[in-house]
Amino acid sequence: MPSTSLSLSVTGTVSQGPDGPLLVLSQRLDGHDTFLKGSLDVGSATVPVRILTLDDVTVLRPAGDGQVPDPGTGWQGTLHLPHGLRPRAIPPDLQEMAGDEGRSLETLDEAELRYVLTFLSESTTTAIRQARVAAIVSAMPATTERP
Repeated sequence: MPSTSLSLSVTGTVSQGPDGPLLVLSQRLDGHDTFLKGSLDVGSATVPVRILTLDDVTVLRPAGDGQVPDPGTGWQGTLHLPHGLRPRAIPPDLQEMAGDEGRSLETLDEAELRYVLTFLSESTTTAIRQARVAAIVSAMPATTERP
């Protein structure tokens, strides 16, 4: 596993899913990639996990062999993330169109920026990406006069 850039104390309960145990966190993790791999120190074991962040809950799915507590059991541990927070780099095409239209991406709060970057990263074609960039820019308030 790559060097750890972030370690978080976490607690939760074990739930039995259709494909094995799921570690349901007591508090949702914000700003972390869904399906991000990490490792969880729980008890005397280190378990490789994937983070599945849903609307109101974060679930860790064991990604390999590792002992987890029995279903229905509470647990506490340390979650180690090799990649940390999502990158916040604004892509050049979005930055350029925003500038051309007199819009500032600095008007977006952290949650909005995270949504925008995810929305763009899920584009499957150039045409879809261009349409999404245009939609994002048109929804932002004007901050300067257009050139």
